Amino acid sequence: MLILILGVALFWGAHLFKRLQPARRAEMGEKGKGMVAAALGVSVLLMIIGYRMSDGPYWWGPSAPLKGINNLLVLAAFYLFAAAGMKTRITSRIRHPQLTGFSLWALAHLLPNGDLPSFILFGGLFVWALVEMAAINRAEPSWTPPAGPFPAKREVMAVAGAILVMLVVGMIHKALGYNPFGA
Repeated sequence: MLILILGVALFWGAHLFKRLQPARRAEMGEKGKGMVAAALGVSVLLMIIGYRMSDGPYWWGPSAPLKGINNLLVLAAFYLFAAAGMKTRITSRIRHPQLTGFSLWALAHLLPNGDLPSFILFGGLFVWALVEMAAINRAEPSWTPPAGPFPAKREVMAVAGAILVMLVVGMIHKALGYNPFGA
């Protein structure tokens, strides 16, 4: 469990470093980007290894309804990621579409995974996304939403991309032994 906790903590630290120590991060220049990327890579490895090794109390398990809700939330999360990159209409209403999508993804994974390691991993990542949004809003209180045009073609491409990514990620999960589409 310690490896999992260290991975989540390193993920938080690497992401929040710029917000908590802006002068120090600026001093690091371009070299700092590589260091942060390396820290994030290590954090992801620690989270994967720690999650797979961890054991703890189990309060509930996956069920068809929870997996269905999970899949809808994950699909919405993938759409928000695509929308952020394509600047679709939703980005004029949601200030942080990627972080909102990430928080939906993390929350979605808590639904079918009612065990302590999942609460540490997905709960920790969910809270991180909320803290990150609050930190950005505090550092940059004013926000000017993108003003269109928002072509329908972009909307369709974002939805299609989200569905395609959802199917690929679902197949990868299934290959790893976690069937996201059935009970």
